[in-house]
Amino acid sequence: MDALSVPLRWWTPQGGFDAAIDWSAEVVAVGVAGQDERGAARAAIRAALRAALAQWSGAGPDAVALHAEPGVAPYAIIDKAGAARRAWLAISHDGALSVAAIRFAGPVGIDLMQVSAVPDWETVARDYLGPLSAAALAALPAAERDAAFARSWAERESRIKCLGWQLDEWRAADEPALHACACLPLDLPAGYAGALALA
Repeated sequence: MDALSVPLRWWTPQGGFDAAIDWSAEVVAVGVAGQDERGAARAAIRAALRAALAQWSGAGPDAVALHAEPGVAPYAIIDKAGAARRAWLAISHDGALSVAAIRFAGPVGIDLMQVSAVPDWETVARDYLGPLSAAALAALPAAERDAAFARSWAERESRIKCLGWQLDEWRAADEPALHACACLPLDLPAGYAGALALA
């Protein structure tokens, strides 16, 4: 994995990945583009996850069971040579992109945000990103603010997902745990910001 950003392996319409997956990496990120409708996006990213994990196991997609229960971070159980193996998963959708992370060593978080103007960005930043992030965003030129807001939001959300928390308003007491998660940017197409967090 590049120390500067996490590359994604994109699931193609032909039903394969655009490049080989490096299973020696601590975390694998996959993506699907071109699905604006939420239900289709969910189905497509789950197909990509199942295909990736089937590739890892050397078995067919039937050997991969994806679990997404309310209030529990998604995970997979993979039957590899008759032994069950757990993979921690994280999934995010926005615009026409969906991304997911796979990690065998422990929890992972991922988040994606389309860069766009947020009309009430000051209130949202203060309430959810905290006073330091809000001040840093306010200090930026207006032309840079939308992308910086998207990056900050994606970093916070990826850390929250990594810890298995629900999105809530900013609290100083949460910051040590959130910042104990390593956070790396995703290598995404222009117009998107994303981050991946590892506990």
